[in-house]
Amino acid sequence: MKISIVIPTKNEERSIKEIIEQCNPYGDEILVVDGHSRDLTRDIAQEAGARVVLDNRGGKGDGLRVGLKEAKGDIIVFIDADGSHDANDIPEIIQPIIEGKADLVVGSRMRGGSDELHGDIGKFIRIIGSDIITLTINYRFGVRLTDSQNGFRAIRKDVGLKIGLKEDIFTIEQEMIMKTLKHGYKIMEIPAHEYSRKYGDSNIVVWKVAHRYVWCLIKNLF
Repeated sequence: MKISIVIPTKNEERSIKEIIEQCNPYGDEILVVDGHSRDLTRDIAQEAGARVVLDNRGGKGDGLRVGLKEAKGDIIVFIDADGSHDANDIPEIIQPIIEGKADLVVGSRMRGGSDELHGDIGKFIRIIGSDIITLTINYRFGVRLTDSQNGFRAIRKDVGLKIGLKEDIFTIEQEMIMKTLKHGYKIMEIPAHEYSRKYGDSNIVVWKVAHRYVWCLIKNLF
């Protein structure tokens, strides 16, 4: 099975080369889906050997859908461009799919630890919200997941295309889990540590998007 590693980006010129170099040993293709960066992200990514395509300016969810469509591999690995994930975990994430044990594998920060989910009131609210969403998904679908929000994950390309993803922002991560379960596919988790992003600040402003997470949860539960 061929592996495509998809890296959604926007203004990540300081970190993108390092991420590509870390991912290179583990994929047959590195695909950077760029959100119309205003810096040198695309140029640096191409120089580092990645194939670069543009999203439709819709946000991270739009970028993931473009990645699913454009990637050539049978298994798609999504990894963020900010250095928060360890590319050395990629073999462990894809192995259950290769063995036919799972169709979607999520790197769990609750099992592997996180440097981004603790330390201030914003992070506290974020982790409480994530836990509530994950708990709701567990009771609705009869599973025992620990992390529904982490962007570090792998999915069979045919499954990713079939389940009909619609969300444009970060809510696509919980949508992907719920729709995978609704279609009867299998999900597994592996422990994956989340590191602090190396440059800049997170694009998530919790109080601005909280209602979108709630609405995404409600409309995809049934």
